[in-house]
Amino acid sequence: MAGWRRNRHSAERTERTGKNGVHTWFLGAATMRLNQNTLLLGKKVVLVPYTSEHVPRYHEWMKSEELQRLTASEPLSLEQEYAMQRSWREDADKCTFIVLDAEKWQAQPGTTEESCMVGDVNLFLTDLEDPTLGEIEVMIAEPSFRGKGLGTEAVLMMLSYGGCEQRFPGGDAQTDNK
Repeated sequence: MAGWRRNRHSAERTERTGKNGVHTWFLGAATMRLNQNTLLLGKKVVLVPYTSEHVPRYHEWMKSEELQRLTASEPLSLEQEYAMQRSWREDADKCTFIVLDAEKWQAQPGTTEESCMVGDVNLFLTDLEDPTLGEIEVMIAEPSFRGKGLGTEAVLMMLSYGGCEQRFPGGDAQTDNK
């Protein structure tokens, strides 16, 4: 393991590279939500935990009738969106990351995560008695980033994280992230 420092929350990170080339940084303080202090770095995307800082941009996305239709979502007020973010953060059966454009996030130190946001990826455990069963959903909300492989990479990274990093019983997710 190697140490690495980046400006996000001015936190020291411990780096680990998985067998699939996905870099995972653990930011310490493991007493809260399991992925709260995790950053996943791929070639095209960076996955960061969904925090209240992301809600305003996420809320703007979800005003789109197209995204509402594609995600079977109802429009929410900003206050409802903040409440939804908090509930998703606390629920034991969900794991949510915001998808960032890796190129923009890495190119400019000090760039905000919000300005790099392109979508989200979610892991839902569908049977709490059998944590090997679940589903993954991905949304690339920014139209200019669709069709470029970002969603595919985000799903493969989530499979790797959920199957290997989370150590779900029976979790043996295999990906070939080329």
